[in-house]
Amino acid sequence: MLIFNKQSLLIEHLTPFWATKTTIGFVPTMGALHEGHLSLLSQSLKENEISVVSIFVNPTQFNNPEDLAKYPRTLERDVEKIASLNTKVLIYAPTVEDIYHGNTVSQSFQYDGLENQMEGKHRPGHFDGVGTIVKRLFEIIKPTHAYFGEKDFQQLQIVKKLVHKNNIPVKVIGCPIHREANGLAMSSRNERLSPIERKESALIFKTLSKAKKLFGMKSAKEISKFVTKTFENHPIIKLEYFEIADEITLRSCLRKSKNKKYRAFIAVFVNNIRLIDTISLN
Repeated sequence: MLIFNKQSLLIEHLTPFWATKTTIGFVPTMGALHEGHLSLLSQSLKENEISVVSIFVNPTQFNNPEDLAKYPRTLERDVEKIASLNTKVLIYAPTVEDIYHGNTVSQSFQYDGLENQMEGKHRPGHFDGVGTIVKRLFEIIKPTHAYFGEKDFQQLQIVKKLVHKNNIPVKVIGCPIHREANGLAMSSRNERLSPIERKESALIFKTLSKAKKLFGMKSAKEISKFVTKTFENHPIIKLEYFEIADEITLRSCLRKSKNKKYRAFIAVFVNNIRLIDTISLN
């Protein structure tokens, strides 16, 4: 396995491939890899001549210092998982200094309003941090294709907007959500769940699935009331938000339109661990 901790060495390695227009697939991660990450990497390996995975816990996208401190860091185990899939994958595991050069602050981005919905409302500055690190990684790696999971659907749409507005020559590909046996969306944060919390968290996807069934019969407002009531008195899961939104604009659905696609988005706290999920409604 080739593991690069410095961008200068990674750039030196990739330069000959850029010159020959070799296809380069890129999977950006914050580590604590699970089957969802590996499925993104598998798709990259099928569709590109070279695949790169970044493992970097990006401080500028955390608005909660405690969440940043507790975010799982499992580099050695991550490398083993990647190697079990393919030993020719290039790993970029930089330090904060290597990325930010002593200036760990976000750039400011405009995403035509996408950043003001859902996660943007509840995590101020989050998408400036996402845009900063994704743009920087694209500049370093210069991939032809980049793979993102649909669990972070708002992030996926924002990255597509970032690429479009900055004329970055990369195709951004959204990949299906991987779920645990009980339906819980795979997430690096799941590692922090106790067995009981993991079991109880099955309610998240169960509720989204019920919302999908109700979508053909009930209004968005009625479905939101159902979801709020579902979590109202739950002993360990607290609802942060539930939204039914237009897939393109991410604006809340006030009245359903036949020629629009909608998704349900949810964020909860399982004790103090924040989890998100989403499901297509039509």
